[in-house]
Amino acid sequence: MNLVVREISTIGGSGYWPGLVLACLAIAVSAPPKLYASHVLITDEEASRPPQKGATAMDRRGITRGPRIELVPEGDPVRSPMHLHLKFEAFGGSKIDTDSVKVTYIKNPIVDLTPRLKEFVQPTGIDMPDVQLPAGDHLIRVDVKDSDGRPGITSFILKVEP
Repeated sequence: MNLVVREISTIGGSGYWPGLVLACLAIAVSAPPKLYASHVLITDEEASRPPQKGATAMDRRGITRGPRIELVPEGDPVRSPMHLHLKFEAFGGSKIDTDSVKVTYIKNPIVDLTPRLKEFVQPTGIDMPDVQLPAGDHLIRVDVKDSDGRPGITSFILKVEP
């Protein structure tokens, strides 16, 4: 490395080397930063898979004592990276069983997203900042149980703008 430095600094005197370093530094600093989230929830390959036949977003219907799952809106339009925030609410004195939380991406074949967000699961919900998603419509299903074993299920579509 020292040999290369000496050869460059002797080409036309000592004035070129500092200028070259400053030019390279200026280019590196002026390059626009890429927006990459620290957590990839859905890959481009998974998003390109075909949808499940007949799959639609659903909310729970009827009266149930099972836990409620609510997507906290990010705002319109949603762009990646985003903040994924879900709230869980248990009823009748029961608690949310965090080990029962399962999150799936409804594609063919289905993608289990649970391992990618397990560290963000809390009894109050899922709070995952800085999530990377490809642009498009993503059908997500969330299952959870309370301490009495009662299930709560919801699904929703995340519409991500490019």
